[in-house]
Amino acid sequence: MTAVAALALFVVFMLLSGGVRTLIQRRRTGDTGNRRRSAARGTPEWWGLAVADLGFLMVGLGAPVAALAGVPPLTVADHPAVHGLGIVLAVVGILATFGAQLVLGASWRIGVDPSEHTALVTTGAFRLVRNPVFTAALVTFLGVALMVPNAVAIAGLAVTLTGMEIQVRLVEEPHLRRVHGATYTDYSSRVGRFLAGLGRLRGDHPHGS
Repeated sequence: MTAVAALALFVVFMLLSGGVRTLIQRRRTGDTGNRRRSAARGTPEWWGLAVADLGFLMVGLGAPVAALAGVPPLTVADHPAVHGLGIVLAVVGILATFGAQLVLGASWRIGVDPSEHTALVTTGAFRLVRNPVFTAALVTFLGVALMVPNAVAIAGLAVTLTGMEIQVRLVEEPHLRRVHGATYTDYSSRVGRFLAGLGRLRGDHPHGS
């Protein structure tokens, strides 16, 4: 069943991007790279991570469970070709997410510690977009949503994107500007935020377009 496959792909995504990547980071650096505890309750980072997590669970867990419970899919997307496209996108997204995480090397983090000065990575997928991990994760969840295209999945996609926007615009980009200064300003003026050419930052407009 498509809903069961969607659940399985969500589990694979979480295991790879969270569990396996954390183990690799610990083995290579002696540090898990997890900085979620640095986010004080109610701060933009806390909200960004919490909202993104809620979106992940809505799409990856809530939507398939709802489908298994009999919640009907949206008629316009209830087609085998759409479900098949969803499987392809989810698999590609999972691999791309993990690959982009690996490119970050020792700079990979979950969350932000304001006191840390990690290296700015601009190679690999980061030559095309500044946040390829987020982009690939969105592709993953879009794929899962197309596999079980019900109202829970669509709402979850919107929540996921909202959380990512909060984290990127209000937390990570300001942090990288503080840490890397003109180097990041130049990089962000040339490379898009989530898609190539879109969301490039100007020096006088810190939140970009």
